[in-house]
Amino acid sequence: MTLENIVVYLVVGLVAGFLASRLIMGKGRGWFWDIVIGILGAIIGAWLAGVLHVSINVGPSILNQIIIAFAGAVILLIVWRLLFHRRK
Repeated sequence: MTLENIVVYLVVGLVAGFLASRLIMGKGRGWFWDIVIGILGAIIGAWLAGVLHVSINVGPSILNQIIIAFAGAVILLIVWRLLFHRRK
């Protein structure tokens, strides 16, 4: 794994995590947690895309990676909210 790959993972994670956090939670969680959410979302999204035989090809490779990571991050945050959201 090269430094370039690590930077790409961090950027994809940050963008996907931030967008998913804004959509589901209403605001970003901070750059660290947005990266964590995005990277976990990328893992979930890539796994689901493989299981469902879905291929995303809408432009540059990084855009496709962000879309997959965003979808996985949205699923992650929805499940998180269902499991841990306390009602007042």
